[in-house]
Amino acid sequence: MMIYAICGVLTAAGGWWSLRLFRRRRRGAALRTLAVALLPMGLAMTGVIRFVVNMTVNPIAWAGFGLIGLSVLLTLVSRWTRDAAPGAVPGDAATAPAASTPARREDRPALPGNAGAPSAPAAGRKGPSRNDAAEDFSDIEAILKKHGI
Repeated sequence: MMIYAICGVLTAAGGWWSLRLFRRRRRGAALRTLAVALLPMGLAMTGVIRFVVNMTVNPIAWAGFGLIGLSVLLTLVSRWTRDAAPGAVPGDAATAPAASTPARREDRPALPGNAGAPSAPAAGRKGPSRNDAAEDFSDIEAILKKHGI
C-alpha cells in the first residue's frame, strides 16, 4: 500500500507540473512531462516496483547474483588455463593423449636463430651482454637504412 501512495504522489506532482507547462503554452514539454509522470503509477500497478523492492532487500536474491558472478568468473578463468598441446586443435581426438604428456626437449622444434644452441646463461652473467645489445641494434639500423630513414 505504501508503494501506491509514493507513486501516486510522484504522478500527481508530475501532473501538476505538466499542467503548469501547458498553461504557459509549452505543449510539447507538457506532454513529455505528463508521459514521465505517469510512469511511477504504471510501474506500481504492474508490480514492477514491488518486484524491485523485494529483490533489493532479499539476501537470497543477492546470493544468486553472487553465484552468477562466480560462474562468469570461473568461465573466464577456465579459458585462460586450457591445457592444450602446442599446435593442437581443440576437440581433436588424435592429439588428446599428446596433450596430457609434456613434450621432451628433443621433440620440440628448434627456434630460428638458436639452431640447437644451449640457452643456459654463462656463470656470473645476470643479463644480456653488450654484444647482444649491439647485435640487436645493428639489425634495427639495417632495417632503418633499408627504408631510407
